[in-house]
Amino acid sequence: MMRVVRRLFAGVCLAALLMTVVMPAGVRAQEDVKTENDRSAEAKSASGIAITSKENRVPTFEAGKSTTWILVVHNNSGADLTNAVLSPSLGDKNEEWPFNTEYQSYAENLNIKNGESQEVSFAFTQREDVPTMRHTLQFNVYAQGFQDALVSQKFYANTTAKPIENTPPPVDNTPVQNPDSGGQLTGDGMDFMSADAGGFSNGGASFSSGGGSGSEGSSSVPRVIVTGFTTDPAEVRAGSNFTLTIHLKNTSKSTRVRNMLFDLNAPTEGSDAQTVAPAFLPASGSSSIYLEGIKADGTADISIQLNAKADLLQKPYSVDLSMKYEDKDGAQIDAASSISIPVKQDARFEFSEFEISPESVSVGEEANVMCSLYNLGRIKLYNVKASFEGACIKKEEVFLGNVESGATASIDAMLEGTQTTEGPANVTMTVSYEDEAGKISTTTKELQIQVAEMAEDMSMMSGMEMPEEEKGFPVIPVAVIGGIVLIIIIIVVITKKRKKRQRLNEEEELLDELDRSSEDER
Repeated sequence: MMRVVRRLFAGVCLAALLMTVVMPAGVRAQEDVKTENDRSAEAKSASGIAITSKENRVPTFEAGKSTTWILVVHNNSGADLTNAVLSPSLGDKNEEWPFNTEYQSYAENLNIKNGESQEVSFAFTQREDVPTMRHTLQFNVYAQGFQDALVSQKFYANTTAKPIENTPPPVDNTPVQNPDSGGQLTGDGMDFMSADAGGFSNGGASFSSGGGSGSEGSSSVPRVIVTGFTTDPAEVRAGSNFTLTIHLKNTSKSTRVRNMLFDLNAPTEGSDAQTVAPAFLPASGSSSIYLEGIKADGTADISIQLNAKADLLQKPYSVDLSMKYEDKDGAQIDAASSISIPVKQDARFEFSEFEISPESVSVGEEANVMCSLYNLGRIKLYNVKASFEGACIKKEEVFLGNVESGATASIDAMLEGTQTTEGPANVTMTVSYEDEAGKISTTTKELQIQVAEMAEDMSMMSGMEMPEEEKGFPVIPVAVIGGIVLIIIIIVVITKKRKKRQRLNEEEELLDELDRSSEDER
């Protein structure tokens, strides 16, 4: 018996030891799950955070100059944003960083209450070796405790190349003997030959073509550069025609260029063999342009009408410009340059029919309004918001976030009635969105809601309660009473039948006695 008790005691101790080992691990697992769930909920609440540019335009930077860029962070996540930072991506998420990296980190602290915004300023200095082009830069919002960014937003930024300094070549003022002048030297203070006599002008001195050297015409090549371009219209839309005007400059101070031929080469775009084609094609004619010439230190413009493909994405497209021209001696010179043409895609989307439940509410009650937004265009819609306004309802705003091309977003709002209407009244839904450059656009759609007075609604409710009282008739008590009455009736009937039977029996017995007495008398 003692042996059994000892074995039982040892088993109990072993079970207690196992529980002490296993229980903390289980508790820690539950705590880890709870922490992960809390983080997941906090991450979901950050979906309403957005980054925009304050001036809603693409900033332009100049080589060697510091420029301030102001961004605005909006917090519509439903919770306060604390211990967060806004910082640009300096690594592989950005294109080549066009600014001097003067700090280890450009992170700026964020503390934004729900429904508010905070401006953040960045001072960037463009590197002097960066060419004139458009860059795509990414900014991220990070919060404490999260490894990934809560939100990322890309912006365009234009850079301007450092101007080319045209330093004239040194002038050789050493007197040169002119064999045709009998040993007389020409130079400063001497007789000068005219250009018609075979000489050329350089820095105020004229030399014969057969005598000296060191002039620009004989030692340097005249350069033609692109100083800029314009488009008409200013914004190039995919699928439309536009006029491209390129501004040229002859950097040579003394040499005229002539017989100039330019050729434009656009990148090839398309998703399959049937749609592959240059991004820009001439609206008429060819892509070659002829210009008679440009005088020394002069400027000129060339123009061509182009058509942008309808299926181009919204981004800048680099166009190569090749140049062939001759100097005054007829020597052919080849050069090349490139320009970047931003292409815009029009936003194209549709709304489904409204689902309103109920279509009529009383003052203080809410109606649920739902519809879907279909993004049918080729661009992404950023920071989409839907706002409902009307004389009979309280203003309501719904934040949808970003909607990808080809995606669907659901609009779901609760509208509270504030003022009675005579029949259905109009309510306006205004949808606003931003493009990649931060430009805000809006569109509207109408719906109708009827709002009734509270008293009318109460009378309707009281009228609906009357049938409920009839349904609540006390059936069971009536049935019980009816049963009792029925039992009483049955008892009475049975009692009467018994009495009647007893009376009949007594009468029969009396008759029998009378019959017997009569027989006895006989």
